Amino acid sequence: MINYYENYSPVGDVLTLAACIVFVALIRSAYINRTKNFLYLRVIIFLLFGSASSDMLYQLAMNHVGEIPNILIYIPRVLFHLGLWANLLLYVFYMKEPMHLDDKSDKRYALIAEAGYVVLALLEILGTITRMGFYIDENAEIHTGIPIFPVGYVFFIGMIAYMIAIYRDRVFRQVVGVIAFTMGICVLMICLQQIHGQSSFTVSTFVLPIFALMYMLHSNPYNIESGALGIGAYDDYIRNSYEKKRKFLIMSLFMPEFDGSNRNYPMDIMSTVRYFTVHFFKRATLFQISGGHLLLIADIKKNPDYNEAANKMIAEFNKVYPIYRKDYKIVSLMSEDKLSENRGYVEFIDYIHSIMPQNSVYITEEKDFKSFYDYKYIMSELKDIKEKKDLNDPRVEVYCQPVFNIKRGVYDTAESLMRLNLPELGMVFPDKFIPIAEKNGTITILTQIILNKTCRQIGTMLRHGYNVRRISVNFSIFDVREHNFCSMVEKIIRDNGIGYDKVAIEITETQNEADFELIKQRVEELKGSGIKFYLDDFGTGYSNFERIMELPFDIIKFDRSLVIASGTDDKIKEMVSHLAKMFSEMDYAVLYEGIEDEAAERRCKDMSAKYLQGYKYSKPIPIRKLTEYFEKTEAG
Repeated sequence: MINYYENYSPVGDVLTLAACIVFVALIRSAYINRTKNFLYLRVIIFLLFGSASSDMLYQLAMNHVGEIPNILIYIPRVLFHLGLWANLLLYVFYMKEPMHLDDKSDKRYALIAEAGYVVLALLEILGTITRMGFYIDENAEIHTGIPIFPVGYVFFIGMIAYMIAIYRDRVFRQVVGVIAFTMGICVLMICLQQIHGQSSFTVSTFVLPIFALMYMLHSNPYNIESGALGIGAYDDYIRNSYEKKRKFLIMSLFMPEFDGSNRNYPMDIMSTVRYFTVHFFKRATLFQISGGHLLLIADIKKNPDYNEAANKMIAEFNKVYPIYRKDYKIVSLMSEDKLSENRGYVEFIDYIHSIMPQNSVYITEEKDFKSFYDYKYIMSELKDIKEKKDLNDPRVEVYCQPVFNIKRGVYDTAESLMRLNLPELGMVFPDKFIPIAEKNGTITILTQIILNKTCRQIGTMLRHGYNVRRISVNFSIFDVREHNFCSMVEKIIRDNGIGYDKVAIEITETQNEADFELIKQRVEELKGSGIKFYLDDFGTGYSNFERIMELPFDIIKFDRSLVIASGTDDKIKEMVSHLAKMFSEMDYAVLYEGIEDEAAERRCKDMSAKYLQGYKYSKPIPIRKLTEYFEKTEAG
């Protein structure tokens, strides 16, 4: 008989119980990455608490051998051992995910671990029943028999060590090193305990791996000043909420002054942020997405009055805003399943930022989600068009608006207009996709496609005897910035077998000095080939006469807004008339766009018009229908 229970002190188990309680408090109070493996970690903590409790009950019962039924000793002892083996079994399961095992290996290790656990459990129970293991005889003497627990311990530790050794290259080296080192310390403690005949710290050795895993793989430290978590914690929060079907409210604050730089929010603003984080919603979580972008997320279930709370927060923000006077954008939105599934809230909010004015609050509606998904789809289609580089891509369609030549009394010019015809959206108009194309760098391929299709149609019409003076194509400043702009334009025109004079390029004036010089250089380089140039949208935005005079444009297009204004105000009409006359006397042709009725037509003719364009003559039509407006030459 060995009275090893006399070498036991409850201090190790008490410390383990305290550690488990601290772990639970940390999980509830701090923010932990709630990955799939986090479930295993929580069960490990629960099992550890149960094992420590069972060990204390077992050791207490051992002090009363012969005084109490033996079953009251056997049960806590079996639960103690089964709990620790289950703990090690879950560590094997836990390690499978970070090791990125394939399905075959995953199932193999799971089967081996589960079979080992079942065999060990049976040996533990049968050892007592058959008296080959631990048992207490009729004389209250204790017999240890075959030591089953150390065998199980070595079995599972060996499996974990083997997995770490074989798959160590699949995990960040520091993570593998910490886990292996921690496991080694645990084994060393168990060995030292056995050498000294102790049994007090068996359970407490299992606490160390939990500390290692929580710190290395699940921790998300708060920013001390703001109380905010980082982007990784945000992703985890959204994923976890989606899996559990939790609804939440997002309040987004963006201050561009602090974004994209090494600057942090000043302490006084941080103090206000902390106040907002805790005073309007229950247990809301703050995330810092970038230098100037904060997201406050509140669980709807815990905040049934979220609308009222959001309104109070915005009202309070308006009160404190005059103190700081920093530009801002605030967006409020409810969770949406598709965005949660793809963790797309930051991208969605960035999209809302692009359509809302500075220093304003935007409360999103259902239509905003639809608009965003259209935006995403258009963007993906534009990227695909750019990747394919097909100058005949059917998704890019050319529409034209015929232009009336007043002197000749015919339609012999037109303006090409871009449309997208996409499978899921149908026809998409320029005001919706041009800003997207300019933002993501796909505008140039669209322009090349439009130019190519326009040139091809010009060639077709010329071969059929139509009198085509020229057709203009709009070019973005982003196109002009391309280093091969001139050679690209000339090559497309040349490849379609038409004269350079049959094509005109429309460019809008720019305020940027570098862009102005670049436009000037491009115009001068291409003018010699016979290509005509239009100054588009004159009268809107930035107009500098000195610069216009420096650029050798052929036609000045007066914007529709000037046509409308000239019909409502005699002073504006007089001013527009003098400007148009001045341009005409300087050999610029004047084209008015936006002519919708006879009154506007008469007015513009009186204001030195040479060309007229607008709905009075034709709405934009597919380019192939230009033959309905253009005349054939006598030879044709």
